[in-house]
Amino acid sequence: MSEYHAPIEDMQFVLHNVAGLDQILEIDDFQGMDRELIAAILDESSKFSSNVLDPLNKVGDEHGSICENSEVTTPPGWKEAYRQFVDSGWNGLSFDVERGGQGLPWLVATAVQEMWHSSNMSFGLCPLLTQGAIRALELHGSKEQQERYLERLISGEWTGTMNLTESQAGSDLAAIRTRAVAENGYYRIKGQKIFITYGEHDLTENIIHFVLARCADSPAGVKGISMFVVPKFLVNEDGSLGERNDLRCVSLEHKLGIHASPTAVMSYGDNGGAIGYLVGEKNRGLEYMFTMMNLARHAVGVEGLAVAERAYQHAIEYARQRVQGTAIGTRERVAIVEHPDVRRMLMTMKSLIDGMRCLAYFTAGVFDLSIKHPDEIARQNYGELQALLIPLVKGWCAESGNEVAYIGVQIHGGMGFIEESGAAQYLRDVRITPIYEGTTGIQANDLIGRKILRGDREVLERLVENIRQSISQNDQEDETVALISTAVQTALSHFNRATDWVYQTGETQPQVTAAASVGYMNVFALTVAGWLMLDMASIAATDLRTGSGHTEHLQEKLISAKYFATHILPRAQANADAVIQSSAVALELAESQF
Repeated sequence: MSEYHAPIEDMQFVLHNVAGLDQILEIDDFQGMDRELIAAILDESSKFSSNVLDPLNKVGDEHGSICENSEVTTPPGWKEAYRQFVDSGWNGLSFDVERGGQGLPWLVATAVQEMWHSSNMSFGLCPLLTQGAIRALELHGSKEQQERYLERLISGEWTGTMNLTESQAGSDLAAIRTRAVAENGYYRIKGQKIFITYGEHDLTENIIHFVLARCADSPAGVKGISMFVVPKFLVNEDGSLGERNDLRCVSLEHKLGIHASPTAVMSYGDNGGAIGYLVGEKNRGLEYMFTMMNLARHAVGVEGLAVAERAYQHAIEYARQRVQGTAIGTRERVAIVEHPDVRRMLMTMKSLIDGMRCLAYFTAGVFDLSIKHPDEIARQNYGELQALLIPLVKGWCAESGNEVAYIGVQIHGGMGFIEESGAAQYLRDVRITPIYEGTTGIQANDLIGRKILRGDREVLERLVENIRQSISQNDQEDETVALISTAVQTALSHFNRATDWVYQTGETQPQVTAAASVGYMNVFALTVAGWLMLDMASIAATDLRTGSGHTEHLQEKLISAKYFATHILPRAQANADAVIQSSAVALELAESQF
């Protein structure tokens, strides 16, 4: 098994040169923070991830979490690691200093979270859900709810969950049956939820569940859903824990991967009804839950990136050590890293990771600007852009993470199919990322339906104009940068014609447009990632010419961007052609013919 080493140099390059961290640090709320502080935080996070979380990754995979009599036991070492995690203040990186958080930009937290998920995705899932719960309370909770729960959620003393799915409903939240009945200033919650990440565990003394339910007098469909805070233990006025609430873990799911992350079936109200407290206004629960889901969707895209990075590190170490075959034209036996096809696979992994990191970090920076920029109109514009980019991060990064982990197994050959090599775990773990928090198809339909056809076209046009300006302004003196610039220009032209087709077809043939949505999402994500890689390459080329920075690393960034432009970006044309020319083919067979 290889050891995880956080790619801090790669992270810093993207943070400062692509994602706009230096601009973000100029905002008043981040005064006093500088590159040196950020570097120190990344270094400490790297140590925690490598020394504490990474050694537990295989342990968690082999032991899993266990449910007996509704009580869940996490794998050996988990409780100690979580206590160290909380004591070090990692849980509250981006949250209010006045409530015990660190007040850092989300962009920095994204880089830190990448480390957690690379070293141990099953562990990283617990704070992922908690941060969504915190954000939902910050925006939608009452003052009393904020005072009662926020500080302990931010510290990590308590954890949070997101309870949406029910067995008969799946992703169709209009079909949920969990009920809420008003009683003496609170509600009695009755129903069952499935797929609840860290719904029950032994890491903290209390778990704060955010539950979607329907009141008796609410309308049918998604317009009648409300959100409730339902704590595992009720909280007294003085903050102490009261009696156990009427909720329990029925069982844990037996999953393909992320075995250590307890995925619970939760039952509410077996003995009269769990006590829950309405968040915000009645019948606006789905709107509030999207606050949690959008954070989670971005984080899941980061998971795709993170596991891809871990799979790549594992693959390159194996490729350097595994001696097999001879070099072309010689009789010398060599490590497989010398074989051209292995080099091709490694370059595909590496360039996809760079593209994913650029897209995920850039979107995190946009989120910071959407909540912290001093100008209100700018905040609104950045918020609209973030909403447009979230499906790309979640959909494309998750799918690309699967591709990278798949290649990692392939590089190992037969050993990749053997669990002892460790390569298979990354493929099993990352496989969930295109599924939970909305499948790839749901992300793509959200993009093409809500964000494109029913969204503000000016948001898209501003983004396209930014890409055009970048193409025209980037360093054309360097031959490699000029090649990448041309490739991005080509991808943008294919994206534009696919977008025109969506607008032309969406109103009259909605089924055909829906069938095209994943292909369109891919064109979009590839174009944006290519644009960001162009910026990365241009800066690397300039720094190489002026003698600034680490020469070997700058050359690496330039070649990675060149590979992306020549081997990955051409997928944009193929996807655009399929979207425009043949999306309807998916609908031609009758149901009986499948």
